[in-house]
Amino acid sequence: MNSSRGVDNGLTFEKIDALEDYKKDSRFTNRERLAIEFADRMTRTDMDVSDKFFNVLREEFEVDELVELAGVISLENFRSKFNNAFRIEAQGFCLLKKQND
Repeated sequence: MNSSRGVDNGLTFEKIDALEDYKKDSRFTNRERLAIEFADRMTRTDMDVSDKFFNVLREEFEVDELVELAGVISLENFRSKFNNAFRIEAQGFCLLKKQND
């Protein structure tokens, strides 16, 4: 998702860098881990949002939260696919500024 907005809302660069190992990294809460896995399962064609996983999500999130998450994930997937099809490069609107800058 949009890292620059995350940084604007308190997300650290260390956490962004740790995303690849989010399942094991202690910097991520259980809710964050589940939300990231939800995004992975919605995005990757080799994964699925199974009924079992959805039930796990429902233990942590309200239905309206899941609808919002699914909407944002879908929108980012749409943008990614659309931009790639038309070879639209980043326009520099959401540049990440290092915290030391």
